[in-house]
Amino acid sequence: MTTPNDPNNLDEWFPADRQAPVYSANGVAAQRLGVVVGGSLSRGLAVKLEAGVNVEEMAVGRYVVIHGLHQRYFCMINDIALESTNASVQSDPPNIDVPFIRDVFTGNVAYGVITVTPMLVIDDSGPKPVKTIPGHFMRVFTATESDVNDVFGEENKTNFNVGSPLELEETKINLNLKRLVERSVGVFGKSGTGKSFLTRVLLAGVIAKQQGVSLIFDMHNDYGWQITSENGHHVKGLGQLFQQRVSILTLDAQSSDRRNAKYDFEIKLGYDEIEPEDIAMLKSTMSLSDTMIDAAYSLRKMWGKGWIKRLIDGSAEDLDHITQNTNIGGGTLAALQRRIERFERWHFLVEENEGDSVQKIIELLVNQQKSVVLEFGRYGNQLEAYMLVANYLTRRIHHRYVEMMEKSLGDASLEPPQLLITIEEAHKFLEPQVARQTTFGIIAREMRKYKVTLLVIDQRPSAIDEEVMSQIGTRVTALLDNERDINAVLNGISGAAGLREVLARLETKQQAIIMGHAVPMPVVIKPRTYDTTFYEAVTAQPVNVQTSRKSLGSGGKRRI
Repeated sequence: MTTPNDPNNLDEWFPADRQAPVYSANGVAAQRLGVVVGGSLSRGLAVKLEAGVNVEEMAVGRYVVIHGLHQRYFCMINDIALESTNASVQSDPPNIDVPFIRDVFTGNVAYGVITVTPMLVIDDSGPKPVKTIPGHFMRVFTATESDVNDVFGEENKTNFNVGSPLELEETKINLNLKRLVERSVGVFGKSGTGKSFLTRVLLAGVIAKQQGVSLIFDMHNDYGWQITSENGHHVKGLGQLFQQRVSILTLDAQSSDRRNAKYDFEIKLGYDEIEPEDIAMLKSTMSLSDTMIDAAYSLRKMWGKGWIKRLIDGSAEDLDHITQNTNIGGGTLAALQRRIERFERWHFLVEENEGDSVQKIIELLVNQQKSVVLEFGRYGNQLEAYMLVANYLTRRIHHRYVEMMEKSLGDASLEPPQLLITIEEAHKFLEPQVARQTTFGIIAREMRKYKVTLLVIDQRPSAIDEEVMSQIGTRVTALLDNERDINAVLNGISGAAGLREVLARLETKQQAIIMGHAVPMPVVIKPRTYDTTFYEAVTAQPVNVQTSRKSLGSGGKRRI
């Protein structure tokens, strides 16, 4: 043993190990954080940090593992606190500029405490729900890649890598896509948090792993051929990534041509195809009263399929004739006419449609098993146009799916593929006043009964009907700062109290929490980067389609 050179240097006489102990299991090093000193299953467990652990390195949302006597407890940090054994420390803090005093006090007299929520128990048979807690003084370690893989599994034909957990950037969080699509999905977050980016990653996984087909109502041209990111770079859309498995349709061919965006068909809808049920969906956005909607039903009954065009072209004498021979008031009829006249601004509406848009989309989804992106072009900024088209197509496609599923009961070969319908501004379709009557509300409540589910994207989940929210199986949530929205997202989620702090402290971008049906436990992730590495990974999946896509390119003139 060597003698210290300086007899006054206490660090040399009594060397302190300021590094936290490291535990090694299966060749993987895990930092020892501390020991369990209290808590409960409902409130969470209190963990006293080791002297060598820097409390600033702890973060809400990180994962830790408690090694019990017979099993491991996979836990999430949901609170961090500073404690002391002597109350006088708070009123008369020591001078920590002196290293010796700092080492004496830190970790002994004054120490850090983290509160962790047990999420799962891991034993030899795999992860299980938590029904008990570890005992006092059980050691707590950082979660390793092996621990995460034990919970979320390896990537395979149904599991898809959506990102990495906090502080473990080389580790994959794998989402079970089969479970994801069999119930409705919600992507929530305040404006600017990357909801469209998260949705693209999820949809790319569903298409790559062939776990279903998607009908995407692309409000702002975020999913089709090419997208311009916020930093000005161009990134590939789903149509460019999966040219054999995605078909791009457009309502605005001029917009697609200006953006040099390839598409397969231009969609047109005929005035004679629109029914009063489609108009009723626009009640709030077009300020339609109940009497106006009743008048629409009366006109449809009186004039037949051409009722909208006749109303738009109707003269004052025509309107007077209607009010004199029906119970429709003149003011109501005139107000309805003024609102319906807005349809003339939408060039995708024509007097006579040459093809059957619904039948063509069904053929792409079911017969060719392609996902469909419907771009709205300039009409994406007009909520009434978006809602009219989305409701019109969804109502009829859902009806066809119900027919196909009923036929498949006698012949399994007729069963259609799982369909995931993606809508933005979802609260407009699913608000309490209309959710119980609309096709979207019906789909959300039916879940997997007819193999049609929703992927809803919204920044105001509190505006969505509570019954519908309760049926959303998987919730992918970026930052929310409104208390009502946070409550709506966490409603019905086990351990919501602990997750509240985690959700409120997510970063503005590139962080999200996934909860529900597709994951064994809530998980905070840093999503995968949507770049060339991602393109190569998802397009390397095996292709199994019945027909190949014939791309028309920009300026395609085919119309349905």
